Amino acid sequence: MEKAVLVTVDLKERWEWPLEARAAELKELARSSGALIVAEMLCNKEKPTPDLFIGKGKFEELCQIVREEKASLVIFNNDLTPTQLRNIEEGMDDTRTIDRTQLILNIFARNARSVEGKVQIELAQLEYLLPRLTGKGIHLSRLGGGIGTRGPGEKILEYDRRRIRDQIAKLKVKLQEIEKRRAALRKTRSDAFLPSVSIIGYTNAGKTTLLNQLTNSKQLVADRLFSTLDPIARSYILPNNQKILFLDTVGFLHNLPHHLVEAFKSTLEEVSTADILLHVLDASNEKIHEQDESVYKVLKELKAEDKVIVNVLNKIDCVDNPDRIERLKKDFQDSVFVSALTGDGMAGLIDKIQDLLSGLVTEIKIEIPNNRMDRVNLIYENGKVNYREDRPESVYLEATVPLRLKNFL
Repeated sequence: MEKAVLVTVDLKERWEWPLEARAAELKELARSSGALIVAEMLCNKEKPTPDLFIGKGKFEELCQIVREEKASLVIFNNDLTPTQLRNIEEGMDDTRTIDRTQLILNIFARNARSVEGKVQIELAQLEYLLPRLTGKGIHLSRLGGGIGTRGPGEKILEYDRRRIRDQIAKLKVKLQEIEKRRAALRKTRSDAFLPSVSIIGYTNAGKTTLLNQLTNSKQLVADRLFSTLDPIARSYILPNNQKILFLDTVGFLHNLPHHLVEAFKSTLEEVSTADILLHVLDASNEKIHEQDESVYKVLKELKAEDKVIVNVLNKIDCVDNPDRIERLKKDFQDSVFVSALTGDGMAGLIDKIQDLLSGLVTEIKIEIPNNRMDRVNLIYENGKVNYREDRPESVYLEATVPLRLKNFL
């Protein structure tokens, strides 16, 4: 486990979160990457210095901390330029230094499981590293493991810029092919007349735990950031016999690097095509309001902020103070309070989803010829049959079906 020193700098004109809140999140990110945090530095600056970002005096203080703690890694909670990275490393006898974006990319690389996820992450890593080749110079010729070097960072070391650009071009082509397959999958789901409910929220809010509780799924759950990257789809039958599809998505983050949003566009499109968004919030987290704002910023970038959104305040089992629950009820009106871990409140959530989706179903009375039993099967598969009468040459049905299916019939 690598010993890491964390550096959080407050540039007031660039950040909305308080310094301490950003430092706490950097700790969580570092912990999720597998680092052992031995020290941290907090400082305020009007603007970064072009050579060392934090200024000479603070840099000397940082060097002293690194020497005393025998740290092998320094993590900045701000994006650094190639020149700043080079100068900081050289000034600390080549102690490896990474910034926030590289840390997030490392976590993504650790957790990506599917071919799509690995392609998306490799593309984001290469696009991040390309402009930094000059900045790091000879350091790119050294092989090594550890935080910030995982993934393509190891195999592009011998590449020159031209070859890296060629690799980026190939990955983009591969990603386009994956996007076509995902679009075809979405069309298949649409053709199946299934309403979709996308589970979104800040990373580590409990989205996958909620999916597991709702659908008896067995997806990986871990108390760390971005433990789930690959989209997951699970079907579910509501109490009124209406079939729906739950979709789990990658977690959001405050100031998520833009090119990461771009790399995951095909995955995040599941959000923009869903009928309902379940926005999962951690009721026990003191930064719940800031995390709520961060999620809505990403939704705006995806042009999905006008979707039907249900706020689901999760982890109520971790809240000991009843007054906090009452405050949250006032702050997040018309929300559902649940514990995805214990199952508390899940019945109310299902009722909420059913009520919202009731506008997407309708009553039909239809007579179907015997030679079109495929349509009878569609009604049984996607709706609820209330009455059936078998006639000599047809089948008469009275049923509750999705509007999409009625229009198809």
